[in-house]
Amino acid sequence: MTRDPCCGDLLREVARLYVRAQRAAADCCGTTATQCQMLVELDRAGAIPMNDLGARLALEKSWVSRAVDTLVKEGLVGKTPNPQDARSWILALTPAGRRRCRALNAQLDGHAERLMEGFGPADQDTIRRGLALILRALRDDAGRQDGRSTAEPGEQAR
Repeated sequence: MTRDPCCGDLLREVARLYVRAQRAAADCCGTTATQCQMLVELDRAGAIPMNDLGARLALEKSWVSRAVDTLVKEGLVGKTPNPQDARSWILALTPAGRRRCRALNAQLDGHAERLMEGFGPADQDTIRRGLALILRALRDDAGRQDGRSTAEPGEQAR
């Protein structure tokens, strides 16, 4: 008798396979997977210190430094001295970096839409609602760990 996978097993396997598939879908943008993660995180965060970027992506300082230096050389990321810490840098996307990030997101969105095409409209709606609920739960959990609320204005955490 085989047991049904628990929720944790399912979520980890979906996340693992989805990340692998998204990396393959983004393979043609001329940027490594780590650099893609950095571009997307900088797009979401705006200008942030380099050590914050490393912490958000759970990457060692040396990996972050090498990848950022490559992105700077390619003109995708700007690096300016941090006025609050002379030993660190503030990173932000350049206009070319924002264009690359938009192209990357379009590729990744296209991949996600192709996955959804395998489901009927009712199942697509159910999947989108389920993903929105999981996203909210993850944000709430991260907020509890940080000691802050992450609920959107007018939205109650459940």
